[in-house]
Amino acid sequence: MASFSSRSRQSSPYGHFQPLSPLPSRPSSPLSSPPLTSHGPSHSASSSTPFLNHNQDSTTQLPRYPLPTFRRSPSSTSLTSEYDECDGSTACPTPNPESLLGDGNQLYNINLAAASKSACSFKTYINPDTFTIETLHEHDDADLLVPWKRKIYRLSPLFTFLAVAAYFLYYGYRIHCTVYAQRAYHKTYIMAWLFIAAEGCVACPALLHQMYQMLSIRGRRRPKLRLVGKNVPTVDVFITCCKEDVDIVLDTTRAACAVDYPQDRFRVVVLDDGKDAELEKAIEDLSQEYPNLYYHARIKIKGVPHHFKAGNLTGGTDFVTRVDGGEGEFIAALDADMIPEPDWLRAIIAHMVSDSEMALVCPPQLFYNIPENDPLVQSLDTFVHVMEPTKDANGVAWCTGSGYAIRRQALESIGGWPVGSLAEDTFTSSLLLGSGWKTAFCHEALQYGTVPDTLTGHLKQRTRWTLGTLQTALKLKFCLYGDLVKGMSFFARLSAFVFAIDAFFKIFLLIALLTIPIVLISGGQLVAYSSNNQLRWQIRLCFASLVLTRLNEWITYLPSGYRLAQRDTGAQMWMAPFHAMTIIRSFILPTWLGGKAMAFSSSGSVKSELNERDPKTRAPLFRRLKVILWDCDVYLHLLYVLFVLAAVIYSTVMGFKENTTVHKLYIYLLTHAFWPPMLWLLCITACCEPIKYAIWPPTMPDREELLERDPKTGIARPKEALKKQRYSKKTFWHEMQYSGVTIFTSVIFFGAFFV
Repeated sequence: MASFSSRSRQSSPYGHFQPLSPLPSRPSSPLSSPPLTSHGPSHSASSSTPFLNHNQDSTTQLPRYPLPTFRRSPSSTSLTSEYDECDGSTACPTPNPESLLGDGNQLYNINLAAASKSACSFKTYINPDTFTIETLHEHDDADLLVPWKRKIYRLSPLFTFLAVAAYFLYYGYRIHCTVYAQRAYHKTYIMAWLFIAAEGCVACPALLHQMYQMLSIRGRRRPKLRLVGKNVPTVDVFITCCKEDVDIVLDTTRAACAVDYPQDRFRVVVLDDGKDAELEKAIEDLSQEYPNLYYHARIKIKGVPHHFKAGNLTGGTDFVTRVDGGEGEFIAALDADMIPEPDWLRAIIAHMVSDSEMALVCPPQLFYNIPENDPLVQSLDTFVHVMEPTKDANGVAWCTGSGYAIRRQALESIGGWPVGSLAEDTFTSSLLLGSGWKTAFCHEALQYGTVPDTLTGHLKQRTRWTLGTLQTALKLKFCLYGDLVKGMSFFARLSAFVFAIDAFFKIFLLIALLTIPIVLISGGQLVAYSSNNQLRWQIRLCFASLVLTRLNEWITYLPSGYRLAQRDTGAQMWMAPFHAMTIIRSFILPTWLGGKAMAFSSSGSVKSELNERDPKTRAPLFRRLKVILWDCDVYLHLLYVLFVLAAVIYSTVMGFKENTTVHKLYIYLLTHAFWPPMLWLLCITACCEPIKYAIWPPTMPDREELLERDPKTGIARPKEALKKQRYSKKTFWHEMQYSGVTIFTSVIFFGAFFV
């Protein structure tokens, strides 16, 4: 076991969500929470301090709430309260029974003892030195990356450097030639400068990530570990849900209860923020089979902020302190639709106990209901197979929202679950890094969930992520300075800054996309030069940049698949208007001009109006076009495509009209609409995707048909064939387009030697 350094952990001055009525002192146990002033983690620390002991100097106090009436269900698995049916916009955490029932210790103890059903031995402390950890492989992603791919992938930082260097050389030379052309001809090439700016805006997000990837030249080495035997730490598994379908939550719950982990060393708590009576009854019934299963729904009262998912987690974290045996040493969390693999806990907890400074370990989010060809690019493979391993190599793994485990003492040291951001997961991991803790990414397939099966659900999910990223960045001052991030390493600060700027840069990406057709239809020269030699070298450098970029894409995207590299860029383009409007409305526009904060709704609770992926109940074409094109504002994409086509046609026709020789026509077309890599073609293809989706939506069978269900236990797991992305021949269009652009650029390159 690694020993802790003596550096002290800071208590976060940030205002976190907290219970209003702390519990009376409980007898200390080895698993009790230590006070926030502890100097580093200790497995044997004990304290009577309740979980969320926040800043005592805070002058901001949440208002008191009316006393709820507690009731016990026949199965004694849930501690719930009468629920204030409000609009869901406000809430408060669940109060403590003792604080509400006065001296009622006897009633309190009876209820909680009944709730535990003597199922969990959480009071039994096991010395961490007795834990047995087995190393299955030197690489945790051995099943995802075969040896020959791994060897080539090690060259990724080198080829990323070459691609970035080639692009900057080409881009810088373009600027150099434009300046010289202005001096030579004594005029300003306004359209050339606009085109340069547009190209830079489109390339900037990718360049930022590529430059960050170059820093991971040392590579990533994280072994595949398993915690074996019965000597294991205690874990509270939270399943957060809010108005998702009951059968989806139950599938996750059954799988979580059946993980390969001693049943008396973990408990599963369904945290229902939608207070669904049907779900509560189903969990109570299921708890007869799994005595370590609990249901909890916090009180929601109008007028008190409820802080969305962070508030739900806070309610659950407080709830387990009142269950017999107290809280666990670790907290693990699953989204309502994420079905864990049997070895999920043994895999992630192994990394936690192998390093006492490890605060959080998170596996990738994988999905089993992604349609063939993934038309909306809903897969997170780029993030979880490329970006997150890169960050982990730099010691900056983020919490990705589901499947993670967090050391409870580390959570306490930052003041509990942070609020004020829709991305409470990245906020939490950022605060942990800022407090000097370690985080890790476990690159194993340990959970499978569902993506939104509608375009509206997809748009709400992705724009919510963008908003949450920026909210977190602003709270942490872009991780550049401040007490909350003073313990961050250089790589942690850089990572947070890059992803925050990437989110904010979506506004400039939208501006760049609009600039391209405007520049084309203006008739202005896009590529300026003062001599034919300058034109030749611009072509040569453009060719070199394109070839190295294509090669770098192939190598960098080996873990996730090369085809995803092409489609991910296109998805960023057609999503740009939605991201940009979310940012503008949430951070820039005042309320009287349409500004508003984005309300939270879990992806699984967004109900479909169209059932566009169900062949039996799918809405007719006219209805789909109306909802997607008009209600979802995709008509903007249609107008954009028509505008770009008109601009290209106009520019080409003008070229034929104004030039009498083949040589002049060639130069005109090359320096106007057909300058490689013909960015307008990529923009058109990208913006056609949501339109194509409305006309030809993918077909997916019912969710039950995607699962293999055990007839005895009812436990369902995704079919093996659906755990990987599936492509058909239709995706060759993307490769044909990219290959066509590459061939076109190659022809221009060789032709430049004869011009």
